[in-house]
Amino acid sequence: MKYTIVDQSTCIACGACSVHAPDLFDYNDEGLAFTIRDNNTGTVPIPANLEEDAIDAEQACPSLSIKIADHPFHGNPLQYNS
Repeated sequence: MKYTIVDQSTCIACGACSVHAPDLFDYNDEGLAFTIRDNNTGTVPIPANLEEDAIDAEQACPSLSIKIADHPFHGNPLQYNS
C-alpha cells in the first residue's frame, strides 16, 4: 500500500496534482492542494487503481510538495525525508 500527502508549506497551487489525479487531490479555501480521502493526513491508503495517477501527480509537481510513501504520514509530510 502507498500513502500520499501534500506539503502545504511548499505548495504553489499550480494545479498539476488535480490534473493528474483529480480523484486524490483538490484545493482548500486558501488555494492549497490537499489529499481528498483523508483531509491531507496521509493516513488512508491510495486505492491500487489510483497509484499510477498519484505517481504522475508527484512527478508533475514543480514544488515537490506531493509526497508518497509505503507507510502512513500521520499528518507530517516531512516524516520520510532523509
